[in-house]
Amino acid sequence: MGAFDFTGKKALVTGASHGIGYAVAEGFVRAGAEVTILSSTADIQEAAGQMTKATGKPVRAEICDITDRAQVRKSVGGLGPLDILINNAGLERLTPMYEEGDEVEALFARIIEINLIGTYYVTRQALTQMPAGSNIIITGSVWSKSAAPEFAAYVTSKHGNLGFMRVLAKELGPRNIRVNAVCPGWVKTRAALRSLTEVAAHAEISEDEMLSQILAGQALPGLMEPDDVANLYLFLASDLAKNITGQAVNVDRGEVMA
Repeated sequence: MGAFDFTGKKALVTGASHGIGYAVAEGFVRAGAEVTILSSTADIQEAAGQMTKATGKPVRAEICDITDRAQVRKSVGGLGPLDILINNAGLERLTPMYEEGDEVEALFARIIEINLIGTYYVTRQALTQMPAGSNIIITGSVWSKSAAPEFAAYVTSKHGNLGFMRVLAKELGPRNIRVNAVCPGWVKTRAALRSLTEVAAHAEISEDEMLSQILAGQALPGLMEPDDVANLYLFLASDLAKNITGQAVNVDRGEVMA
């Protein structure tokens, strides 16, 4: 079970069909928690099956569009009491300001809707089911504290996630509910690799060259795997972090030193 023991705790991880969300959810399962994973796509069922097989423990899956308030009430509201909420669901895409047409504007709105409004809906519902002593962790980004050209919607939403986290930490502190954020750097996920491809294409350079430029900005070399960031979520939800709230913690191999 390792350094953490969440036996008897119930956790919900959104956006957990792959990538960081999947790794975090599996980490909580292995640490003894009863875990539900949620996504808007049907592959969440397959992910739950894979996680159950890998850990030998049952994992529940929910298909839910977190931007639909009625779906959130039904899916999240049907889970009963929750001790840990991991708001990981998000969308990362290029939204260049000079791109012509309405498609980029629709994409901008969708990113904001998922990353901010969806996170708000899930949190608002979950709080009706969370007792004192519970934990909320939001997946931010190193771009929550910096920026990158042509990612206006994503960067804006990730800055917003930190503002939301800080408000919640103040508001929920009297109930002894801690709220923090994890801000990953470049992790080998579907979303990050898609962004790498898109950015390289816009810059008219190879993906290898773009990756070299990205990694050159880190103090430590190399691209992280999802498992490399998962333990930070477990730590923040554990009693080892009982005095930590309102914090945005980087795990980025020294890309953004803040």
